[in-house]
Amino acid sequence: MINRVILIGRLTKDPELKYTSSGAAVGSFNLAVNRQFTNANGDREADFINCVIWRKSAENFANFTHKGSLVGIDGRLQTRNYENQQGRRIYVTEVVVDNFSLLESRGNDKGPNKAAINGKNTGTGTNQGNEMANKSQSDPFAGNGQAIDINDDDLPF
Repeated sequence: MINRVILIGRLTKDPELKYTSSGAAVGSFNLAVNRQFTNANGDREADFINCVIWRKSAENFANFTHKGSLVGIDGRLQTRNYENQQGRRIYVTEVVVDNFSLLESRGNDKGPNKAAINGKNTGTGTNQGNEMANKSQSDPFAGNGQAIDINDDDLPF
């Protein structure tokens, strides 16, 4: 039997980390995954997938991610059920995460403490902004979005 799930998406809120009575860490989070197509209005919709991660991986995930983080996860689909306080049977389907990857560097963090995260204490962060502007000016291919007109005679093959 095969039960594999691979997803790339953004966290809808900070992961919630708890511990079982035996001391095992368990993290839960919701992942927003964009659909590949647009709806009738031209908007891209997303699916919101419940995920759970266990033990040391859960602690690491909670320490290194936050709301909006772009992550890749690998796991399996699992269904569980329980009886709520009203006596109704509740069914839950979620992805149990085996592995995860952080898909953005911490330097892409847009939080207020960006300089501290990067290990640089630039005060207001203006030096870092100036460095980025200088790099983009020296790069002739830095994304101006314009199409390049290339003649077939210009190609080496």
